[in-house]
Amino acid sequence: MPLFEAVLLALQTIRTQKLKSFFTMLGVCIGVTFLIAVVSIVEGMSKYVENDLVGKLLAVNTFEVRNRPNVNIGNTTDEMWREYNRRPRIMENDVPQIIAALPQDALWAPMSSASASATTVTGRPKNVQIYNTTSSYFEIKKMGVTQGRIFSPQEDAMGSLVVVIGKDIKEHFFPNVDAIGKEIRLGSLPYTIIGVAEPQGSALGISFDKFAVAPYSSPLRRLTNREKGVIDAVMVKSPTEEVMNATMQDVQEAMRSIRRLRPGQKDNFVLETSSSALTFFAKIKQYLVLAGVILPTIGLIVGAIVIMNIMLVAVAERTREIGVRKSLGARRRDIMAQFLVESTTLSILGSAIGVGLGAALAKIISAVTPLPAAIALWSVIVAVLVGAGVGIIAGVYPASRASRLDPVVALRSE
Repeated sequence: MPLFEAVLLALQTIRTQKLKSFFTMLGVCIGVTFLIAVVSIVEGMSKYVENDLVGKLLAVNTFEVRNRPNVNIGNTTDEMWREYNRRPRIMENDVPQIIAALPQDALWAPMSSASASATTVTGRPKNVQIYNTTSSYFEIKKMGVTQGRIFSPQEDAMGSLVVVIGKDIKEHFFPNVDAIGKEIRLGSLPYTIIGVAEPQGSALGISFDKFAVAPYSSPLRRLTNREKGVIDAVMVKSPTEEVMNATMQDVQEAMRSIRRLRPGQKDNFVLETSSSALTFFAKIKQYLVLAGVILPTIGLIVGAIVIMNIMLVAVAERTREIGVRKSLGARRRDIMAQFLVESTTLSILGSAIGVGLGAALAKIISAVTPLPAAIALWSVIVAVLVGAGVGIIAGVYPASRASRLDPVVALRSE
């Protein structure tokens, strides 16, 4: 029997036996629905962490030279913390040797940060994140301004008391007026606002717009690092990922030379990228995806059992039909193909409906809860293939049993 004809016959059977077909598809549909929904939520969380959380902290094709990781997603043991605390800090004297290892087209910026209190004449104090860095910081972060401007290299060299603030600070202190030219105190230092940065958004309830950026040479350094000559990090941006990887190797060699580390000694510094910050989360994601595939598989197994049982009932009910077809010349493989196509068609239809319901469920969860969702194409393909596989496996025994019926005995059946 041609495949197309077998599919049409299977669809005709589904239309005439709607209730039985519904229960046949139900198990597969439920399993696929939860597979798509769970994997979509895991993928959504992954993109959320990568793009909205770590992606906002560490720019694309950028790495930071630090004495210890700045982004800790995972379980950092007490022993690791003690080891981090024993590491020497990054010093201003290290910067020239780091810069010497960079290609000419690389951007770089020394940077230190801390939490401090911001006040104005009229507003109540607000705790903000303060940064002192160079003007290259804005280019590395691809951060523009909605009002005013960023500070110039000349203002940085002179240590001018100017600052670029985030959207939250502007709305807190100057909700209905222009903030440009106004004074804000960071710690006890008066700074003139020259720019309001573009909104950076938030992640996991943490706003990225509560910040103030001042020139590297300004007195704000006394707040970000009280130890003289100490900085938190050197940010480096490369034009491409390939160049970044090569640059990281050169910087690693330069830092090992600065720290006088012998071959075989572990690095007492880190070159932090978004990928390295997500190492632990990547492991967690693997387990989540595995669980998201295995758990709905239980539902698919149940669905396979349901399909097998109903197809066995269908074989018993259609014994006379099988006898007539065999007496008219149908071969065993024709009978077997007919029932296999029917079970496969039912499971594929169940999978297709499950994909739609899973996508809808993921969107509903994303809309009513903080969990994000993103449909993964591979999960749709896997769901359909698994659904077809379930139909084939579940239909083999009933189809084989139908094909082995004796036509004379089958024709006697009522």
